[in-house]
Order: sequence, then structure tokens, then C-alpha cells
Amino acid sequence: MDPAGVEPTAVFHVVAMPFPCQGHVNAMMNLCKLLSSRSANPLLITFVVTEEWLDCIGSEPKPENIRFASIPNVVERSNAVDFGGFNGAVKTKMEAPFEQLLDRLEPPVARILADFELQWALDFGIRRNIPVASLWTMSASFFSVLHHFYVFTQDRHLSVHVLHVTDHGDEHLDQIPGISSKHLEDLRTVFHENDPRGMESLLGSISNVPKAKHLLVNSVYELEPQAFDTLKAVLPLPVYPVGPVIPYLDLEDASFKNGEPDYLKWLDAQPQDSVLYISLGSFFVVSSTQMDEFAIALRNSGVRFLWVAREEASRLKDSCGDKGFVVPWCEQLKVLCHPSVGGFWSHCGWNSTQEAVYGGVPMLAFPLFLDQVPNCRQIVEDWKSGWSVKRAEVGSEILVAKEDISVLVQKFMDLKSSEGNEVRKRARELKSICRQAISKSSSSSANLDAFICDFLAGHGH
Repeated sequence: MDPAGVEPTAVFHVVAMPFPCQGHVNAMMNLCKLLSSRSANPLLITFVVTEEWLDCIGSEPKPENIRFASIPNVVERSNAVDFGGFNGAVKTKMEAPFEQLLDRLEPPVARILADFELQWALDFGIRRNIPVASLWTMSASFFSVLHHFYVFTQDRHLSVHVLHVTDHGDEHLDQIPGISSKHLEDLRTVFHENDPRGMESLLGSISNVPKAKHLLVNSVYELEPQAFDTLKAVLPLPVYPVGPVIPYLDLEDASFKNGEPDYLKWLDAQPQDSVLYISLGSFFVVSSTQMDEFAIALRNSGVRFLWVAREEASRLKDSCGDKGFVVPWCEQLKVLCHPSVGGFWSHCGWNSTQEAVYGGVPMLAFPLFLDQVPNCRQIVEDWKSGWSVKRAEVGSEILVAKEDISVLVQKFMDLKSSEGNEVRKRARELKSICRQAISKSSSSSANLDAFICDFLAGHGH
């Protein structure tokens, strides 16, 4: 299990434990690959996932000094999303098998790198005297808003359920230091549209921040300077902006085990900036009725598009016309960096948002879940690199009608539109900021090196 030719006693052993959802697993793996590529000393990373996730990613290429280990599934996933129930299972059922696994691992574990939402990992590290670093996989701005709200409620002995008060004039919520009225509106929307148990768990994680030795944030300092400056001022531990923690290292390997995928061959044949890429994430399920509306609208729009439709792909393939290409899955970052892709219809998950920034692609923001609501505002209002897709109330099978979709995508993908060219220009500017941050000695690169130096303290650093 150890890297060839390295004695176990010479290896610094880090265990990485992601929250068992795709965005979290991907971010943690990408971070581990970055650590693996930059550590100057022998490093072994044991990447711990649930059995279902081992089935999904166990055969994917990775550095030799990263190995997989698994624990039992905490709950069977289904198409019916139960965010609160899933969070509860993660909170109560993962710690015991994780502890049993660590007792069996060799060499002894020196450090733990855990997802921020795994609150039990911090207590476990304290009991075992193992330093723990936490990875926050969402934006610094969302973390800052949650932190300010949590502190506000604790100081005033309020329940987090105060956000469910529908009267916007409620005296408790007129003003919260550090939170703008727009961000408070977003936070209220997040609470109303998601299972309150999951939100309570997320806010509860904030109380455990001081137990961690380090906080890594999957974002670029220059994209969220005010949020990062605030966090560094109020948190009692080092904060490292190390993003974007996306698979840009994999872009250097242009080879494909089974030849170039058909969707990339199709993209190669399309004009520059002509294709709208569509992907709405992996957690929230959009109804089949809404997917049918998308298919009709996209076909009628006349716009070229590549659509990741997951399990609906085979059903929708024939109804999308000759300008569309429908797939169940793709390598998203390679697609977003392809010269023919000129727009991204996205659910605004934070990984997808950062990949769009890295690729310099403007976005049609269509938030569905949790932090995607404030991410949408950040894209549209703060960065001005996208447009918001107006949708009906949650609960309706049709969140956006086909007539509206057709008009919107035609306007968005029109390369002669001055309004569209403004967001394209801004997207290119953000790309430059992002690429600069990960270049040698720049902000994210320097922060990652500083974290490695601090995290592996006592091991030749």
C-alpha cells in the first residue's frame, strides 16, 4: 500500500474524508492531487469514501501516493432528495466505521483532512490527538454570511428558525452586522426552499470552527476579497484561499484511454463560441416534464448545444434536433475550456461556477439548491459574468417555460449582442484573474504552499 521504495516510517500519512456527495468528493480529490503534486517530502494520502463512492471513482486515475479506503454507506441514495435525512445519517453513522478503519491503517495517521460539514471529525481528531484541517467546498461569501448569522443568533439566544418568519419587518432581522439586505434575502430563500434539518446541521458546523487547526476554502482570494478579509479577521485559525480546487491538473493529460469521446469530436466540428453547454448538477432532480420543456425549447431556438441530461439522456436524445448533442456525462472542465463553447446553463454549484470562471465562459444562472441561490447573485450582480434565468416558484413541475427558454438562449448566444458581449468580456477577465492566482507564487499557489508547510509541520518543512 505504501509508495514503492519508501519505508513506512518515512511516510507522512494523511487521511482525507469528504462529505459523501459529488461536489464534495470531487473537491477533496482535486485538493489531494494538488497536495500530492506539491509536497516536497514523502506523503501518503488515504482517501476515505463510502462504498457507493468507491464504486464510482475507484478506477479513476490518481497519483501513486493516493490510495482508497472505504466505509459502509450511510444511507441508500435515491431520486427523492432528502437533504435533511441524508445529513442526519452522515452526522450519526459515519464516525464509528471511520474510527474502526483508522485503527487498521498503516502507517499511523499523522493528520486528518476533513470536509467542513463532518463535525464529528474534529472531535475525533481531538480525542486521538491528531490535527485536523477542514475543507469548505462552497464560496467564502456564503461561509461569511452563515458565520455572521450564526454569531448573531447565538448572541441574542435566537433559534435559527427565525429565518422562517415571513414578515421581513421582523425586529430580529432588520439588520444583522456583516450581512447585506440582499444576502439576508438569499439566506431566507435558502432556508425556505431546503430541509431545515440540513440547514441547522450546516450552521451547527460553524460552532466547531475553532476546533480545526486550519481552514481551507475552495475559492480564489481575488474573486472574493471582502469575504476573505472578514473571515481572516474574525476566525481564530488560519484561512487559506486555495481555489479553484477543480481538476485543472488533469487538463495536462490530453490522452484518452478509449479514444477521444464523441462529444469532444462533435465540439471540434462546431464554430468558436457557438455552443451552449447545459448541466444542472447531480444532486437536485429536475422533473421529466421540465426536461421535456428544455428539449423542445432548445430544438426550437436553433442554438447549438451540448446537454448533460444524466439518466434522461437516452430518452431525450431523439427530441433535440440536429443542432444538439445529448450525453449522460462528460468531463466538464475539458468541455468548458473547449473553444467552441460560448455559454454555460448551470445550476450554479460552486465547483461548476469555478470551472466556468477557469474556462472564461459566461453563465445562465439557474439555481436549484442550497448555496446555488447566493452563487447566482454573485455571478450576476457581483461579477457580472452571467444572466439569471427567471423561474416559477419551487414546487411547480415547470420552473421555466419553453417559450422563455428559446428567447433567452437565442439572445444569450448571439455574438452580435452588446449585452451578451459584456458578460463574455467579464468572463474573460475573471478567467485571467483565476489563472493568475494558480500561477507560481501567486495567491492560491502561495496559500497552498503555506498550508502544506503548516499542515506537515515537523516533517522536514
